[in-house]
Amino acid sequence: MLPIDPHADRGRRAWVSCPRCLDDKDCGDCGAGRNCRDHWRYLLGTTGSLLHVQCPRCAYLWDHETRFRGGHTAAR
Repeated sequence: MLPIDPHADRGRRAWVSCPRCLDDKDCGDCGAGRNCRDHWRYLLGTTGSLLHVQCPRCAYLWDHETRFRGGHTAAR
């Protein structure tokens, strides 16, 4: 198992499913799209719409594409 990233901060969290341990699969809050107190991930950083996250349970590191694009588009 990987160690937790030394720059991980409990104050910076993301609520996305861990593709390795799937610990949130039977959680009612997570299933309803609410921020659960138990199934958060360390938010290590962002690059545009890409989140760099780590699971505190299994220590898996991955990038999660949010598909959210910031900015405004001009009205036509």
